[in-house]
Amino acid sequence: MSDISAHSLPVRVYYEDTDLAGIVYYANYLKFIERGRSEWVRALGVDQTALKAGQGIVFAVRRVEADYLRPAKFGDDLTITTRLREMGGARIVVEQEVLRAGERLFQAVVTLVCLSDDGHAARIPAEVRARLSPPVH
Repeated sequence: MSDISAHSLPVRVYYEDTDLAGIVYYANYLKFIERGRSEWVRALGVDQTALKAGQGIVFAVRRVEADYLRPAKFGDDLTITTRLREMGGARIVVEQEVLRAGERLFQAVVTLVCLSDDGHAARIPAEVRARLSPPVH
């Protein structure tokens, strides 16, 4: 997923992230990639709190397809990368990776859905769509 449109977030592995063997507990990779997605949309200028307050729109994870390739360990410096794969009317699919010094440790494809206050699927607002879509050259 080396791509100029990919967002990168540095993360350090702390003791709290690991199991007794000093290896990152598997569920914590989901926390790492959640942080990566949050910082990706923030970097693109999408204020999720304002979106919820103003339009009653939130994004929820619908599906995660994850591959654990190599273990991360206590003290590792990691990079979480996030890149848009596709966007539909109410759905966003992103590709994410966890890297250590360029080595891929974890990869996931995450499907998000846009929901209204009542929990039903809602169209992604045009201004959000414009910010998330990569520029066309």
